[in-house]
Amino acid sequence: MNYRFPKNERLCAQKLIKELFNEGSSFFLYPFKVLYLKKDSLECHQVLISISKKKVKKAVHRNHLKRRIKESYRLNKHSLRAEEGFALFGLIYVGSGLMEYRELDQKVKLILDKLQTKLSDKNEKNEDKK
Repeated sequence: MNYRFPKNERLCAQKLIKELFNEGSSFFLYPFKVLYLKKDSLECHQVLISISKKKVKKAVHRNHLKRRIKESYRLNKHSLRAEEGFALFGLIYVGSGLMEYRELDQKVKLILDKLQTKLSDKNEKNEDKK
């Protein structure tokens, strides 16, 4: 199993980020707001991790949370299957303050499971329309 988190799995293209925020769907699972958009032209899932300066004041704490979230995603990304296609998604941290890694890891696992079901539901709906 590949546990790497290479550059092509990170969402950093401004055009794709705008598209995700303008056309994407979302759901909320505390402490994250999750935006997602299914794209056919992608070669892998791409993720954006964002933490508001308004919610977490110190840059040291924001960076610490980002590292924890990235690590949790890196270890659990295999739960997103590629059969349904690939997607852009953003994990926006809306909690205030630091969280323990165990709590973040559980939330990221729940998010990935929910995201997988939503992507497969969208795939079934698209096939029904055809």
